[in-house]
Amino acid sequence: MTTPLAHSGTLLFSVEQTGFLLDRMAKDCSDLQFLRELTQNSIEAILRTPKKSGEIVWDVDWTTYDLTGIYKLCVTDNGDGMTGEDMLRYINHLSSSGGVQAHNANYGVGAKIAAATRNPAGLVYLSWRDNVGSMIHFWKDPQSGEYGLMQIRRPDDSWGHWAHVENSVKPDMIDTHGTKVVLYGLAEDTNTMAPPEGAPSPSRWVTKYLNTRYFRFPEGVVVKAREGWENDRSDKDRNVLRTIIGQKQYLDDHASASGIVEITNARVHWWILRSESALSQNTGFIGSSGHCAALWKDELYETTVGRGNTAALQNFGVIFGYTQVVIYVEPIEVAGVEILTNTARTALIINGKTLPWADWQDEFRQAMPKEITEHMEAIAAGSKASDHKDSIKDRLKQIEELFKLSRYRPIKGGPLLVRGDTQASGGGTRSGEGKGRGAGGAGSQPGATPSIYSLFLTENGVPGTTTKPDLFPIVRWVSVADGTRPVGEMEDRAAKYLEKDNMLQINADFRVFADMIKRWTDYFGSVPGAHPVVQEVVREWFEQSLVEAVLSSNTLRNARHWSIEDVQSMLSQEGLTAVVLPRWHIEQSIKRALGSKFGALKGKVA
Repeated sequence: MTTPLAHSGTLLFSVEQTGFLLDRMAKDCSDLQFLRELTQNSIEAILRTPKKSGEIVWDVDWTTYDLTGIYKLCVTDNGDGMTGEDMLRYINHLSSSGGVQAHNANYGVGAKIAAATRNPAGLVYLSWRDNVGSMIHFWKDPQSGEYGLMQIRRPDDSWGHWAHVENSVKPDMIDTHGTKVVLYGLAEDTNTMAPPEGAPSPSRWVTKYLNTRYFRFPEGVVVKAREGWENDRSDKDRNVLRTIIGQKQYLDDHASASGIVEITNARVHWWILRSESALSQNTGFIGSSGHCAALWKDELYETTVGRGNTAALQNFGVIFGYTQVVIYVEPIEVAGVEILTNTARTALIINGKTLPWADWQDEFRQAMPKEITEHMEAIAAGSKASDHKDSIKDRLKQIEELFKLSRYRPIKGGPLLVRGDTQASGGGTRSGEGKGRGAGGAGSQPGATPSIYSLFLTENGVPGTTTKPDLFPIVRWVSVADGTRPVGEMEDRAAKYLEKDNMLQINADFRVFADMIKRWTDYFGSVPGAHPVVQEVVREWFEQSLVEAVLSSNTLRNARHWSIEDVQSMLSQEGLTAVVLPRWHIEQSIKRALGSKFGALKGKVA
């Protein structure tokens, strides 16, 4: 009989080369993530005070600037503050904070990952508790490559990793308690007020990031950020502190309608923004036009930007007027559902998986608020394009059988060898590209039974009547002029196909269409009212080409040698643009159609 080994203690796990670990984890963070981490630390410090109210200010460290002429970014709060020993304990450990240590709480690692790694010259913490100031300098030692507290020589010639500081450098906003963090960047002479490369709104980069990261701030917490710092400090019009309000207040103030839709384990917050200059003029400091994001504990994650705004909103069913619609999905924790952020707090995770955007989008479509429906209808009504569907359908009916592609069959003796695999009891695949025989392999698959009958498989073996669903796409001509296409969307592209809606949006402003309209309008310049007639004829024939391309491309779905990505590539904006570039046949059709309307063609168009 074996006696279990007795154990009286555990050798604690330790980490060597924390510098490498921090640098590796920092690669998962955006260059601006440190703004959130340090702001959140300040929020929590304020909420620990008896009044639970206070101020957070992102500004130039004017003390450094006055002494050296170098701009250093700093953040100051009048939260509960820290003693030197507190900073030694909280700042110099990888995962520690003044709050509760838990998977779904502030676990104190964010600022070290996001801020320290981007400021190897150091983060200088100046903190006051009971009107006594202390300082530490957290940096990356250039010799060892490790992060930690720089040793400080104190006024009494002793050495330590923290020291007291005099109240002459205490910010005015701090009374008896609070903290200031100065970001030194790559070196002592680095200008850390300058935005990281690629940051949006360079002159307001701190404001823009925090406004679009936070949904709202806790009641009693005021956040501000410096703008125009390079102007003279006496210039109160340009060198100012702007109050950061978060997205909720802005959206509420600028919305014509808003609401919440309950879906499975989530609620969808939506706003329709007023059609006003603010949609484009306020993008420099806040999310002022249509976009989507996930909302969790008053912070926004996975916020869409640029063309991603359009794609996400259209997936939610907002086909028209999406520049005025904002959608935030807030997941709800219920039994069996655990919602966490990743360690770097750049993404949300539900039960260990990424967010179920497709499910959320489908449910929202089914419960579309009537206000958004009415908004889309009002925008779509602005389009003056005629409906060409019936005439195009009549022409395509004449070649209907050509849209039913014959079954792909291997050619006997042909140069392409095709496997006719079908699933057998032992496993294997029904179809797939054949792999060449490599060293050590015979090239066969267990359980794969080549059979000619794989060409005659049926879905369920039950005979029935053939149904003919209407696969004809919905067509909408869109234009900047009538408000159905925002500037920048589908720019210099012919069309876009929305698969979920089976909708084809055609860009009326595309130059190929405009050139053809001008060509024939010039020819019939002497005919009163020729332009609208020419425009409709030209659009109808280009529309038919695009409709045929969509119908034909969709017939290749589920075909053996066509992947989903292949079909999507054909139906991409670039693929559809290629469809309308050949013009000789379309020109001949337009020529005949206009001839029947205006009479015999003579003159400069042959």
